[in-house]
Amino acid sequence: MAQDVAIIGIGLHPFGRHDTLTGRAQGAIALRAALKDAGIGWESVGIAYGGSHDAGNADALCNDLGLTGLPFINVANGCATGGSALASAVAAIRSGSAEFAVAVGFDKHPRGAFNPHPRDWGLPDWYGETGLMLTTQFFALKTRRYMHEHGITEDALVRVAQRAFRNGALNPQAWRRREMSYAEIAESMPVNLPLRQYMFCNPAEGGAALVLCPAEVAKRYHPKPIIVKAAIVRTRHHGSFEVFSPALAAQQAPAPTVTASRAAFEQAGVGPRDIDVLQLQDTDSGSEIIHMAENGFCEHGEQERLLRDGETEIGGRLPINTDGGCLANGEPIGASGLRQVIEICTQLRQEAGARQVPGIPRLGYTHVYGAPGVSGVTILQR
Repeated sequence: MAQDVAIIGIGLHPFGRHDTLTGRAQGAIALRAALKDAGIGWESVGIAYGGSHDAGNADALCNDLGLTGLPFINVANGCATGGSALASAVAAIRSGSAEFAVAVGFDKHPRGAFNPHPRDWGLPDWYGETGLMLTTQFFALKTRRYMHEHGITEDALVRVAQRAFRNGALNPQAWRRREMSYAEIAESMPVNLPLRQYMFCNPAEGGAALVLCPAEVAKRYHPKPIIVKAAIVRTRHHGSFEVFSPALAAQQAPAPTVTASRAAFEQAGVGPRDIDVLQLQDTDSGSEIIHMAENGFCEHGEQERLLRDGETEIGGRLPINTDGGCLANGEPIGASGLRQVIEICTQLRQEAGARQVPGIPRLGYTHVYGAPGVSGVTILQR
């Protein structure tokens, strides 16, 4: 039977814009913080997985931390890079490949929307010529269709963003730390309708890192280890409509988020109603709304009521993105999924300060989604 795995160290370099630091430098700061939190040195790490999209190879961190000869595997899975690095590190510990593993990510993106090249993703040039490689346009089209099919109005889009900035204002590590009024968001500049300026996250900079070890020895290194009950990554099936899908298939298939979520709940032996605090990929307001249902936390079309009734607030039944999510923190691709895990660890340790969920949370959940249709889900236990 595979052994349980624990997170014993977390480290974050705040997301945002840091003109005097390279992306790799931010990753090194986060990694050193995670090692310090775990109470171990870099020389003790037996294997590392890390990713960066625009700031160089993650394994170059060895130049900063030390050339110890450890296996360091570069991970590239779009916005799901962090979740994929963590799942790989968990698998390494479970297999007995190492006693200590690291998952780390960093990035430093240029300003403006992501606009990748079609041929890099196996698509013909016409797909880019029509503007669909511009991710803001894709997400807007997907959101518009979802709203039409399930009776969601623009009110829900505004409320997602409003809550994100409200939570970000409570988070000293967040990039956007100013609450925004309903009107500011609802009347902000249209980007790709129905999505407006303050309903999108921003490409950003930052670093995040985790240190893991077998659960049976975790308390030797940290008084509050967090157990990884599940760490799952799934890709798309034919018929699921995802980023860079050139058309809707005649027969629809579940999104990779659905399959990853179901597999994670099965592996952890729990269900959506057992989760006390969660992080969902919120590339934009519409994506979070879709992901609420795809991860099993509500029925399709139920999101608007949950948002209106305050159930997704920090003090609600289903607290989502308590640190402000991607909307308030920005999204450095290599680090974003690990930031989610760090926030859940902070909540389960009861160290979240003004944004701490009430009671004693026991189970947390993270979900990250990346192109061209990759989802990573973790379930964490205090």
